[in-house]
Amino acid sequence: MTATLLRTAADLHARARTGRRAVVMTMGALHEGHATLIRTARKIAGPEGEVVVTVFVNPLQFGAGEDLDRYPRTLDADVELAGTSGADAVFAPSVDEVYPGGEPQVRISAGPMGERLEGAARPGHFDGMLTVVAKLLHLTRPDVALYGQKDAQQLALIRRMVRDLNFGVEIVGAPTVREEDGLALSSRNRYLSPAERRTALALSQALFAGRDRHAAQEALRARAREVPASRARAEALSAIGESRAAADAHAVATTAGGPAAIRAAARLVLDEAARLDPPLTLDYLALVDPSDFTDIGDDFTGEAVLAVAARVGATRLIDNIPLTFGTFGDAS
Repeated sequence: MTATLLRTAADLHARARTGRRAVVMTMGALHEGHATLIRTARKIAGPEGEVVVTVFVNPLQFGAGEDLDRYPRTLDADVELAGTSGADAVFAPSVDEVYPGGEPQVRISAGPMGERLEGAARPGHFDGMLTVVAKLLHLTRPDVALYGQKDAQQLALIRRMVRDLNFGVEIVGAPTVREEDGLALSSRNRYLSPAERRTALALSQALFAGRDRHAAQEALRARAREVPASRARAEALSAIGESRAAADAHAVATTAGGPAAIRAAARLVLDEAARLDPPLTLDYLALVDPSDFTDIGDDFTGEAVLAVAARVGATRLIDNIPLTFGTFGDAS
């Protein structure tokens, strides 16, 4: 399948629409993670619908000293990958097409959530991101727009903007795509030397360590919930040789753990990576509520996000995984 390259909104609007339009927004330098998004969009749009991939390196979301000038631009390859993955068109507007007359004076504010984690590390980044997403939603007029979950805070803010400002579009998040060794796919991975890439594996390894600690805690709490607390029942269990298992389950379930233990398990991996050559320099490690990206407490239940950002050499990388708290039910 060959994707049509479009440079202006007028050309895009001139296309006949017979079904749902699904849009995948990118900054180019497409990889398998983007291809997965495009294939998902193709399924959502169906044979009668249309998939449009946007390619636009947005200057508003790059701060001073960031990599706007060296951000990879590979449009010919992007058009080819988009087409083979199921896209009908690639919309690659110029800066003047998106921002006629220069940078916009009126912009969208990301609010308090946009000042946390990534927003704290990159002031103004999310204001610029939401402004261009709003612009591209207006320019492409999709029924559904797809984004990767690797940029979890970005996805949460887009969903909040669409809800708060009544955009008539469905937002779909797609799971993070990883290399076989666990490294999350990113356009910035190409900046890494072989030695830097080995160090960068600590990001996903830290997340997996936190996930494993969380899974162990949840399993032990589920088991503890099933173990009777009364002395009579404990004696009965002892008679069939289960008292030690019951005691172990209760002990682990009632000792210090929870979010702090998960963060500690992940932090241990990152601390070790800080001593490698080249070293990993941590920006943040956080376990947050995805509704507002604030830290979760010990009594938290529901979906959470374990997120990390770090630098290896001159390259800054982010990653995250979702965790679910309270799967064992109410222990009361």
